[in-house]
Amino acid sequence: MKLRFSFLSISLLSLLFVGVVSTGCDNNDFKFDNNPQGNFDALWTILDKNYCFFEYKEINWDSIKASYRPRVTNKMSSDALFSLMGEMLSELQDGHVNLYAAHDLTRDWSWKANYLTNFDANIINKYLSDDYAIASSMRYKILEDNVGYIYYGSFSSNASDGGLNQILSRMAICSGIILDVRNNGGGSLSNVDKIASRFFNERKLVGYISHKIGAGHSDFSDLYPKYIESSNQIRHQKPLIILTNRGCYSATNEFVSTMKYADNVTIVGDKTGGGSGFPFSSELPNGWSVRFSTSPTFNAKKEHIEFGVDPDVRMDMDYADMVDMKDTYIEYARKRIKDSLR
Repeated sequence: MKLRFSFLSISLLSLLFVGVVSTGCDNNDFKFDNNPQGNFDALWTILDKNYCFFEYKEINWDSIKASYRPRVTNKMSSDALFSLMGEMLSELQDGHVNLYAAHDLTRDWSWKANYLTNFDANIINKYLSDDYAIASSMRYKILEDNVGYIYYGSFSSNASDGGLNQILSRMAICSGIILDVRNNGGGSLSNVDKIASRFFNERKLVGYISHKIGAGHSDFSDLYPKYIESSNQIRHQKPLIILTNRGCYSATNEFVSTMKYADNVTIVGDKTGGGSGFPFSSELPNGWSVRFSTSPTFNAKKEHIEFGVDPDVRMDMDYADMVDMKDTYIEYARKRIKDSLR
């Protein structure tokens, strides 16, 4: 069976490169048998020709093949093969790399599982209480000290211009805004750009993207610049504090990296979880699908953000605060905004 590669519809930004993005592998170049060894070889080859972080992560993919390939036999069950393949893919340390079968999905959550959570939804609910408002899939409220608080849980949830206008116009009286994106696992980059544009007063360079142009591990295009346009609708002009933790992944990671270049913005909390490679998909001879990172993104300094974005102010949740149902991050942000008025 021939390998089949398909481009996932993942974001507005990725559409900028339709016609120039190459997976580095011609559909007619490779054929594999539909048996455990053939499917393993297909999976390894797809990643070998297309995955974008081998050199950055210093991964010896040939050595990994030498370790896993001898464990494959054509008498092994589908479950055993799936488990072995998932184990091999975990060597990439990439939450955007998944193997899909009818019975299961492999995943690597080490980017958040090995770190403090630094988030408690029950405490957030206490701050919002029962009288919060909802717009653009955001829960928001003006706190008693005249600080605006917004929680946005997924960039997959649509952020409309009308909703953003409602939130920002109502919070125009606030001394500052706290935007909480903790535990936001990502979503659409069009929402990233739409929200970020409300905090920039001019067009600004915020990062770069590259893509594979050949089968070699170092075969990449030149870096293409990415700009954020300033919204022609309501924009926030006062202090903005963004709260982050390791649960900020993929599009959220991109959002935090972008907001580093906005004025009057402070990132508070833990380093984000990373996930900067745009995912593509391909199919194995047995019908299983594999998703993998092919196009790396960078910050405006041309630095990789695959392993996360550092906050401006690093902190962990305080246990005593949590016992008292207080959020250390929110309380710090409120005080910082208040102090900015002096």
